[in-house]
Amino acid sequence: MAATLLLGGCGIYSRYTPVDSVPDNLYGDSVEMSVDTVSIGDTDWHEIFTDPYLQTLIERGLENNTDYASAQLRVEEAQATLLSSKLAFLPSFAIAPQGGVSGMSGGDKATWTYQLPVTASWELDIFGRMRNAKKQSQALYAQSLDYKQAVRTQLIANIANTYYTLLMLDEQLEISKQTEEAWKETIASARALMDAGQYDEAAVSQMEATYYSVQTSVLDLQEQIITTQNTLSLLLAETPRTYERGTLAEQTMPEDLSVGIPIRMLSARPDVRSAEHALEAAFYATNQARSNFYPSIVLSGSAGWVNEVGSMIVNPAKFVASAIGSLTLPLFNRGQNIANLKITKAQQEEARLAFEQTLLNAGVEVNDALTSYQTARNKTELYDKQVTSLQKALKSTTLLMEYGNRTYLEVLTARQTLLSAELSRTANRFAEIQSVVTLYQALGGGQEK
Repeated sequence: MAATLLLGGCGIYSRYTPVDSVPDNLYGDSVEMSVDTVSIGDTDWHEIFTDPYLQTLIERGLENNTDYASAQLRVEEAQATLLSSKLAFLPSFAIAPQGGVSGMSGGDKATWTYQLPVTASWELDIFGRMRNAKKQSQALYAQSLDYKQAVRTQLIANIANTYYTLLMLDEQLEISKQTEEAWKETIASARALMDAGQYDEAAVSQMEATYYSVQTSVLDLQEQIITTQNTLSLLLAETPRTYERGTLAEQTMPEDLSVGIPIRMLSARPDVRSAEHALEAAFYATNQARSNFYPSIVLSGSAGWVNEVGSMIVNPAKFVASAIGSLTLPLFNRGQNIANLKITKAQQEEARLAFEQTLLNAGVEVNDALTSYQTARNKTELYDKQVTSLQKALKSTTLLMEYGNRTYLEVLTARQTLLSAELSRTANRFAEIQSVVTLYQALGGGQEK
């Protein structure tokens, strides 16, 4: 008992102290802090992503995705390792029956001998080697659970982002097709004016070149849609196919984007939890390296029947039992133990730095997502006003070209500017939705309920 108390001061029996504080301005000075501990990361993903087509895709992804299935297998591996470290505290038993026959020249009858022993071995964990190994395995098991959660959160976010990308491309394709059709009508009007002697061939050719450029954009968007669908197929572990989906205009996202208090990052973000569990595992690995400087005590024994004792052949067999206690003290590998301790200390410091960096990364991701969301929301009204103004300008310019003194270049510029603004408005709507998805992931959303 006295030795145990003295050794406790060497760090062999010290317990890991969880991190219980984070910087107050983890999310940045530009983000308003909420006194409530609840954030959108606590919301079930069904309430965030309300599109029924998207919900079906996410459920299929959680069921079929290979990365998520591999994460589950990692949990099972860590669980088995933890069980093995717990069983190390129990004595081990083995049975090793042996038999043989021996004889001498001269015709003597051969003699059969056998042994039927049961052996047992039990290491006394006085110096904490197995205890620290168990604590390390517990931390690694918890880390595997965090890894699985991180894969789940990322999978949900990736499926959602890919789905919303498809909706954006669908809307941009529809806008481009409408523009293509409008250009076709404009070219027909221009040719009629040219036949009437009011237009020249150069003007019509310029309009046709722009028309062909719009057709090229339509083909590019169709290719991007197929490529994005293939990306979605990989996430769902399916062969390439076309997916049913809604429209971008139908999508609704939550208005309240509460981020909660920074301390929640320690329990909400799976990568932050994983980094801290890695730090905990490194802490117990250091303790285990310290315990290697102290002796190991093993109790062993055997019991069984044998018909051979020394050189005497005894029949019938006799029951024999023995018990041995051994103490192994490291003498010549002290230098190696010192090197191993230095290595584990360095790895513990590396884990601490990695944890701090992961926490800072989490804060930056929240700040980036909120900034992106606020910027997109502020742009929405401006894009709406811009598109409305450009639609009026195009209509007026077209009428003036047909009945007034406007040139084809002014119509060309007006229509191209309108197309660009409409595509940008669609992209901005996607950026707004994507920032909500990113914020949901950054706050540790998608946890299993």
